[in-house]
Amino acid sequence: MTMLRVQDAELYYQARGTGPFLLISQSGEGDADRSVDLVDHLADAYTVITYDRRGLSRSTGIGATASVRQHADDVHRLLAHLTDQPVIMLGLSLGASIGLHLAMRHPEQLGLLIAHEPVSPWLLPAAERDRHRAELAEIRGLYLEAGLPAALKEVTRVLGITGGGAGGGAEPGLTPQPMTAQRQANFDHFIRHDFRAVIDDDLDLTGCRTRILPAAGLTTPATVFDRRCADELAALLRTEVAMLPGGHNGNLTHPRAYAARLRELLPALLPAS
Repeated sequence: MTMLRVQDAELYYQARGTGPFLLISQSGEGDADRSVDLVDHLADAYTVITYDRRGLSRSTGIGATASVRQHADDVHRLLAHLTDQPVIMLGLSLGASIGLHLAMRHPEQLGLLIAHEPVSPWLLPAAERDRHRAELAEIRGLYLEAGLPAALKEVTRVLGITGGGAGGGAEPGLTPQPMTAQRQANFDHFIRHDFRAVIDDDLDLTGCRTRILPAAGLTTPATVFDRRCADELAALLRTEVAMLPGGHNGNLTHPRAYAARLRELLPALLPAS
């Protein structure tokens, strides 16, 4: 396994393909293998980096809460290990929140951050921010009391996750992602620990020098938490939200279309070589 020692943990990571570096920081319980279908459609043009966030799968740090800032420091160390050139980062949900911290603290490492529906309550107006932080705390409490199935129903509702399985509009031929014991363990870490990190997270983007593209899924309802964060990020940056195929997890349910849209967007967003 390819492992990197970071502060108080070891990260597992993968690199596939050839071309400029593109780091995917996955959402939720997703590990380095979660976006495998998306990587398949990008690896001919990019060197795609994926990794197990600390506490998930092959990385260490299980059972300990790391802040979003700590997760960003892990990515900083991973990128410093791989290259001295700025990279493209696709941050998905929690991965987007991690990317915002990296963009602020290490702008030299990022040529572009695509922040797809960041789960960052601090982006929202005060009353809305407090309501969603309380909502996330309630889901965490529900998980501890009633277990994963009950909690996942609420996660789906809060994030506006539309059906991506059979009959839900997902692309055909996707790699199966069954609810294995490892995925259940990853969900446990995510909800116990990373939910707490999201609730406590805060950041001031004033003076940020990184180019950031807020993004959202075409089928994500406009009123849900994650889409509202994308909209508020766009307003803060005085730009528009880029709409990508699928919903909150469009990278998983529509990897071909998602990759095709990235290929359309990236040449116009990156400086000429």
